[in-house]
Order: sequence, then C-alpha cells, then structure tokens
Amino acid sequence: MRFGLVGTGPWATRTHGPGLTAAAGVELSGVWGRHPGRTAVLAGELGVPAYDDYAELLESVDAVAFAVPPRVQAAMALEAAAVGKHLLLDKPVADSVDDARALDDEVTAEGVASVVMLTQRFQPPMREFFAGLEATGGWKGGWCRMLASLDAPGNPYVNSVWRREQWGALWDVGPHALSNLTSMLGPIGELRAAGGDDGLIHMVLTHESGATSTVSITLSAPPAGQTFETGVWGESGTALLPQRTTTGAEALQLAAEELVVAAESGESHPTDVAYGTRIVELLASAQQQLS
Repeated sequence: MRFGLVGTGPWATRTHGPGLTAAAGVELSGVWGRHPGRTAVLAGELGVPAYDDYAELLESVDAVAFAVPPRVQAAMALEAAAVGKHLLLDKPVADSVDDARALDDEVTAEGVASVVMLTQRFQPPMREFFAGLEATGGWKGGWCRMLASLDAPGNPYVNSVWRREQWGALWDVGPHALSNLTSMLGPIGELRAAGGDDGLIHMVLTHESGATSTVSITLSAPPAGQTFETGVWGESGTALLPQRTTTGAEALQLAAEELVVAAESGESHPTDVAYGTRIVELLASAQQQLS
C-alpha cells in the first residue's frame, strides 16, 4: 500500500519516517510539509519525493499518515478521506467535536480504513498487559499521572505552539491517559475536570463497568518533578502499566501494518476514527468544564 507522509516536525522525523519505511506491506511514496526546505530534507533522508502540492500527493498514494497539529490534521484528513484515502491519524484526531465527527462521518461514507496512533496501544508488552487485566477481572479503580515538562533539557517539542496553549496537556497527553484507562477499566461514561496552576489538569472518570479512575496531567512540571505512572487496583491487588520497551517508530510501524490489514479486510480497527472521536468528545467536555 502506497503511503504519503504529511508533516516534517520531530514526530514525523523520529517516528513516522522510520516506522513507515520499516512496515511490511507499506511503500512510503512521498512527503508533504508546510515548509518546503524541511520537506526536501526529510524526503531526501527517506529517499522519497518531496511534494509541495497536497492534492498531488493524494493522487499518488493509497493512504496518508499524519504528523501535524490536531486542527491541521482534521482538515487535511477530511480532504484525504473524501477522495478515498485510508488514514493513519495522530492523536487527537481533531481539537473540536464538530471536526472529529465530520471526519468520522466522511470515513464512514467513503468506506475507508482508519487507525489512530495511540503509542502504547501499539506496543506488544502493553497489549499483553491490557489482555492480562481483562482476563483477571475484578478491577475497581485506577489512576494515571503524566506530569511532563516541555522545558526539560532535550525535549524535542519545546517549540510546539499548540502544546503551549492553555490546555495543551489535555490534548497532548490526555488522549493517552483516557485510552490507557479505557483499556484497563472499560469505556468511560462520565468525566469531571478541574484545573490547577500552570496548566495542571485533574479528571475523575466513571467507567461503564462501575469502576472509577483519576487523571493528573500537565506539560509544565518542573523538569525534576516529571513523573509517569498508570495503574489499577482491585480484588487481585494492584497492577502498574509497564515501562515502554519499544520505540515510537516501532509502534508506528505496527499501526501502519494494521491499517493495511483493516483496509484489505474491511474490518474496523479497535482504535479507528470512531474511537478517536469518542476521545475528542471526552476531552472537549473536560475543556468546557475547565473553562
């Protein structure tokens, strides 16, 4: 399947490019970016053509992988779906409910396949952990702390404009928190949110299973105060989400391969655009409460 890559930032360079070139059944056919110079550099590194016309890229591919801000992705993915291209989407799929639902509707109408790249959902050790929790059962609650610092030395996203917005953490790490807790405790039925200083966000989730969980996230933690932990508790004790043992590029590779399978089989992927839209609905509810 011929893929086009949209985006030339750190995520595209570190994750999408290597992941797509390594994926079985995938041929990376070109790169489009908003900055011609950066597009030419990345395309040269990947050994593929650089496109300055998005429509021209769409004509030459079967699927598109996106590594651009959510608002940009929503519009460009809608255009791609409208001409029958399969979608490998970054999280969140959009930064508004209306845009997410419009994309979901277009994907359904055109019958194209979609996969949302939620990194930990595409790492085999994490999948084994989630499956083990489901098999064990009896989980009553959980928690997730993602206290990150954009200003930590070496953070590649230090200059990301959308992550610096007031509720940037909600839209950046929030999808991971909600997706992981959904995998551990089941779908989320209700969400309550409250804000703290410097973009700190707390959420209380009620899952359809009856379990409850809490989330604390920020992108403005002091570098020395960064911490990441997700876990559940219940009848069998406690269980912590394992540390990552695979790279983002390896997760992207698996996501691309599973998009190919979904496109060929016609079966929906568990983290398709409909799943991504539900995440956006929850995030938008949180933002409304915070505002």
